[in-house]
Amino acid sequence: MMDKRNSDALDGAEHPLKLLTRAEFAALGGDAVAYIKPVSGQTLSRFIHDTEFDAVALYQLVMSADGSPLMVSDTADAVHDWLGEQNIGLATLH
Repeated sequence: MMDKRNSDALDGAEHPLKLLTRAEFAALGGDAVAYIKPVSGQTLSRFIHDTEFDAVALYQLVMSADGSPLMVSDTADAVHDWLGEQNIGLATLH
């Protein structure tokens, strides 16, 4: 939520985050921020060729802020256990 103090600071100026390129924006999180994306086994099979995935199963894919895959699991519990051992912040998507 933007309050009066924030809007006064930006009067007449475009917000600096809007000027970043896609790569610059991704680099803000570097390897310290990740998000979890549910994907089908069929989708994973297109990207990871050396492993077999159940085409209709739903997997949890952990991605870094720059879009690099970090981990794949078939359970949310395994993802949360893995994240608990990492020094990574989890971003929520809306």
